[in-house]
Amino acid sequence: MNRTEILKEETVVSKIYIIRGMKVILDSDLAILYGIETKALKRSVRRNPERFPEDFMFKLNREEYSLLRSQSGTLEKGKGKYSKYLPYVFTEQGVAMLSSVLNSKRAIEVNVSIMRTFVKIRSLVYSNMELKEKLKELERITNDRFKENDKKIKLIFDTIKSLIIQESKPKREIGFQLPEKNK
Repeated sequence: MNRTEILKEETVVSKIYIIRGMKVILDSDLAILYGIETKALKRSVRRNPERFPEDFMFKLNREEYSLLRSQSGTLEKGKGKYSKYLPYVFTEQGVAMLSSVLNSKRAIEVNVSIMRTFVKIRSLVYSNMELKEKLKELERITNDRFKENDKKIKLIFDTIKSLIIQESKPKREIGFQLPEKNK
């Protein structure tokens, strides 16, 4: 991957997963983006544990890792291809903290790109939430109108039914009537 491909928004977005309800990036993906080995990234993190609380970085459990492997073509099984240890994942705050631990020009460029991508994703999520709320309001208004129309339609049907019932009763003839003669 060359430098411009690494910083493309699509590249960063493809590396973001939702785990435990948080948007995260795998340690191995970050290492690729930063142009370092995964073990070097982990070593830098281990040297600064106070900078990476649980909401900045956490280790995946076996179930999460298996699920992630089954969903992603980049996490295929293969002898010697991937670490035998469970990976760490970094939240947006954890990625931001990495820039203070990995002190290089490339790390700064990559962090800026990743932060912009997270901000754009958050913006899209927020605009979708606004749209969702507007749709709920429209649905509520529409349902209220339907209920009102349903009442009016029911009244019309009730009126029609009462007219039909009244017409079906035999009516007494008006005026003088001669008695019928037996034949």
